[in-house]
Amino acid sequence: MSRKKIAVFGLLFFVLAGGVLWFAGTRQGDSASRPTVAIGATSEELGAAVFVGESFGGVSMDALDSNALPWKLAAAALVLEEMRRDPSATMSQASLSKILKRFGFLYPNKIENLPNGLKRPESTMPLGMTFGEIAPIGGTKVMVSNLGCAACHAGVTYSSDGTPQTEQAVLGMPNSSLNLEAYTQAVFVATRQHLSSERLMEAVTTLFPETDWRERQSLRWLVMPLARQRLAELEGKDRPLPFPNGVPGSTNGVAALKAALGVPLVGGGPDDRGFVSIPDLSYRTWRTSLLVDGAYAVPEKPRQTRIGAANIGEAHLRSLAEITTFFTVPSMGVHPDVAKTAIDDGVDVMTFLHSYRPQAFPGPIDKNAAREGAIVYKQHCAACHGDYAESPSHPILSSFPNWIGDVGTDKLRSDVFGRELSEAIQDTSYDGLISVATGQGYVAPPLSGIWASAPYLHNGSVTSLWALLTPEQRQKRFQVGGHALDFDLVGLRLNRTGRYPAGYTPFAQPVWIETDEPGNGNRGHNYGKELNDQEKRDLIEFLKQL
Repeated sequence: MSRKKIAVFGLLFFVLAGGVLWFAGTRQGDSASRPTVAIGATSEELGAAVFVGESFGGVSMDALDSNALPWKLAAAALVLEEMRRDPSATMSQASLSKILKRFGFLYPNKIENLPNGLKRPESTMPLGMTFGEIAPIGGTKVMVSNLGCAACHAGVTYSSDGTPQTEQAVLGMPNSSLNLEAYTQAVFVATRQHLSSERLMEAVTTLFPETDWRERQSLRWLVMPLARQRLAELEGKDRPLPFPNGVPGSTNGVAALKAALGVPLVGGGPDDRGFVSIPDLSYRTWRTSLLVDGAYAVPEKPRQTRIGAANIGEAHLRSLAEITTFFTVPSMGVHPDVAKTAIDDGVDVMTFLHSYRPQAFPGPIDKNAAREGAIVYKQHCAACHGDYAESPSHPILSSFPNWIGDVGTDKLRSDVFGRELSEAIQDTSYDGLISVATGQGYVAPPLSGIWASAPYLHNGSVTSLWALLTPEQRQKRFQVGGHALDFDLVGLRLNRTGRYPAGYTPFAQPVWIETDEPGNGNRGHNYGKELNDQEKRDLIEFLKQL
């Protein structure tokens, strides 16, 4: 039979199958990336498994319209594009992982705080990339990928001199090298370049030899036509998203939420630059409002409430879970009604995070200076960032004020979350679970894990703690992504020009941050400039312990 006749037969089969077997399909699949747990696993252990690999409904036909990808096609296109640009590249999983590492994705051999009894599935996927299979119509099969919690919220560990150890990761630490803008752009460019290539399906079977006839035909007759349709809609455009999607270690969740809920973007999208630096998740369960500006809170509960360990019970954790499941709407393309079905999983995640501790500072700490720094912290920082009590191993947060206000930092992120978006959220099924209020400034976060979360401020615009305390020394432009840390200044390891030091090889592709661009301003939070140099050094030694 000729290739043309086979093609016609295949198309006819899927057209007929679409009419007969549509309702037999599975439009939303289970996550195949979630670790298995032992019988009788605790809520904390279940939460770690969810955090690592749950898809929250993001492995679905609906999510393919926005955030999710038909992974085998996307991966094959990425490698074909790499081979086009670099003749030495090969069609292999090694090439694919090299590409993804460039965008900051991690392939750790070990997750330091993965509870005993959890087993991650065998996979070639990076940490945090969730995946599973769907059957849009009966008899079909498509592997779908999306980005879960650990893509952004699992970071590398560091050696005693601040060198990143990419083979080891910690859940809850920030992935300050993840570049979602570059990743989505690369997938778009590669797909547009190679979707019509005869080599694409051959590349799929080379990269993924387990791909059977049913999946190949599903890709050819269902997924590829949809991809062509999407590319046709983007004809004449040089990017897949109307808004910038952040820089290494920063995301643009507000613009993504507007796109998901049909709210107009500032300037049509290019000016919607409300970037937010990915935080460490230590003590986030002590928050009474969520997001960097405290926009989300529990209905009929005050946003600014001083809280202690005794206030954090099951009801509080559940209220936070009800809010955080909504995060999957912008981050994974999940419909709000589907997001709500994951609240019980969200409770387990909150339980896991409530006990989370970041990697202890691996370098030397001057204990005498740290004791003096504790006094400086109490006098100058605790009113906003919380009180810490002494313990044998490290200071422990004992009281957190949930302070929200204006400290003179870049206002764009706060400004872009406006009335229309607030009303759109309240029009979803989360009305009654989330109270939305904006325009109050930014929340002063807990500072545990701050030593590993540079660059600083809500938008990642200040390179080090020393520069934060010394505003006149803040660099106007600098590199970020795949960086090492400077344990003296406590921040990015840079030279005076903002570049990485000579001889250092970053593990991900660096990007230049220009602090004079909208949303990237490094002004404000001038607290600490009144301190002398010794007091600043003492304070930094104290902060290393948190």
